[in-house]
Amino acid sequence: MSEPAHIIIIEDDEGSRAAYTRYLSRLGHKVADFPEADPALDHLRSHGGVALVITDLMLPGTDGFGVLRAARQIHADVGVLMITGHASVESAVEAMKMGADDYLTKPVDLFELRRRTEAILEKRQLADRVQQLELRVGEKFGKLIGKSKAMEALFRQMELVARTRSNVLIVGESGTGKELVANAIHENSPRRGATFLPINCAAIPADILESELFGHERVSFTGATGRKFGKFELADKGTLFLDEIGELPLEMQVKLLRVLEQREFMRVGGTETIKVDIRLLAATNSDLESAVEQGRFRSDLYYRLKVVTLRIPPLRERREDIPVLANHFLMQFARENGREGMRFTPDAMKALWEARWEGNVRELRNLVESLVVLAPSAEIALGDLPEEYRAGAGSAAGGERDSPSGPRPSGPTVSGGVEVPPLTMDEIERRAILAALERTGGNRTQAAEILGIGLRTLQRKLKEYRLAGRPAEAGATEDPLG
Repeated sequence: MSEPAHIIIIEDDEGSRAAYTRYLSRLGHKVADFPEADPALDHLRSHGGVALVITDLMLPGTDGFGVLRAARQIHADVGVLMITGHASVESAVEAMKMGADDYLTKPVDLFELRRRTEAILEKRQLADRVQQLELRVGEKFGKLIGKSKAMEALFRQMELVARTRSNVLIVGESGTGKELVANAIHENSPRRGATFLPINCAAIPADILESELFGHERVSFTGATGRKFGKFELADKGTLFLDEIGELPLEMQVKLLRVLEQREFMRVGGTETIKVDIRLLAATNSDLESAVEQGRFRSDLYYRLKVVTLRIPPLRERREDIPVLANHFLMQFARENGREGMRFTPDAMKALWEARWEGNVRELRNLVESLVVLAPSAEIALGDLPEEYRAGAGSAAGGERDSPSGPRPSGPTVSGGVEVPPLTMDEIERRAILAALERTGGNRTQAAEILGIGLRTLQRKLKEYRLAGRPAEAGATEDPLG
């Protein structure tokens, strides 16, 4: 049985409407029923969690076709079940062509209503779950998301370095997520239970930077009215992350080097030597090697910091991550703003794929948030994107899409080999089942738990999608359907 869902029923016959409502409510669903379309659509607009609309084809005012079109504009992923009289079966088939999930003929058999309703809900619940599964590629590393070869290589490096005490230098353009990488290293290290303390070296005025890092004693300088603990002291036993390390003044570079070498320091105006046990992670978006050559950065500090160097690839070098990231941010901001069910059209996603992304992941995140707020419907089309992204479609260098960061994604394509996210519900469901079986090594019981369905339902769907022959123990990764 599907999970309880929020369902709208539109039926002008009072007796039928009451029967459908009473029956589905007894099954645990939250049901709102209406005799005509307009108030039902208003309800759909104001309630983001509606999963299914059950509508009569023949209605006063807006008919079932109008309900279908409007519902999909409001909530792109909402299910639609059409109910029609025998004489209107052809119209119901036409509604299916327009995107309705299924139809029933009158008089409606309540058992059949339950079966069709649960089938639609199960498919849509599975679609949500497979999207979540696809977004969990880098789940070990918190908010870091990516399935490209470049990001997989970065994840492997992070996993290795997280276990050590070594200093790490993280390099990457602005907006690539350097602090996220640093935090993920900390959370997967033996220091995960202690403090992770980030500090942006470029954001602190040079005249108070020493006090911020090392603290100060009372009356050590004008305005120092009491003792202050610095970041090094506060991060004891944990991890200190120094972002934009290239902006550190030369005099502070000397003092930082001493702390790294001796693991001790004194507060400003103090006489007591304070010992600390910290792990230092540093990050920069500048070329430190050039800074060393130009005398703006000490070579001894540079080599002390770069025991291990991690490079975060810019977004243009991992374009296959753009649909994953875009859909992740879309789900996140849509949920936060009560606009669940939003999606990108293929043309819009293609434009995102081909954009330059000079601001990297941060730019993409900010763009998606603004689209969620401003888009007039649940479907974000090419015309909803700012002009610079529409104008930039096709302007990204072709060679970048074939970059060493990884191959183009497989699957359905449009011009340029760009992946088109929209799949049939059957294909989404099939992929969800395969993903769950692969994750569990072929264990059907565990796979059913991941998918949130009963074992019998899973077994039925294995037969339906010709997956029954998949070995339960082997955990094979090949697609038995080719």
